[in-house]
Amino acid sequence: MVSKISEGVEISVETFFQSDYSNPLNGEYMFAYRITIENHNNFTIKLLRRHWQIFDSNGEHREVEGEGVVGIQPVLQPGEHYQYVSGCNLRTEMGKMHGTYQMENQHTKQLFDVNIPAFDMIVPSKMN
Repeated sequence: MVSKISEGVEISVETFFQSDYSNPLNGEYMFAYRITIENHNNFTIKLLRRHWQIFDSNGEHREVEGEGVVGIQPVLQPGEHYQYVSGCNLRTEMGKMHGTYQMENQHTKQLFDVNIPAFDMIVPSKMN
């Protein structure tokens, strides 16, 4: 698990290889990731958007942007946390993701970005 605090928001990420949804013969590797978002600020925040950078070990790079996470724009009071699970497919056995969440201070309506720490996605047989 990796964690990072930026702008008073802690992001923790845990990854899981999904062998049942992968097809190595076709270069399809599916990973799930569980993200926990914790609001350490003294104000309420709302997650508006996500922006991901996804890298395969063959040098391919993709960007994914959109509203909310898993169809939700969660609101977190001070001290609250929100957790969700999503997934990413790779063409290789190893890859990496990182990104940002655009948040809104619900009191001032000011927008700010929270960094999502880089995390690895590695097929277990490749880890030494």
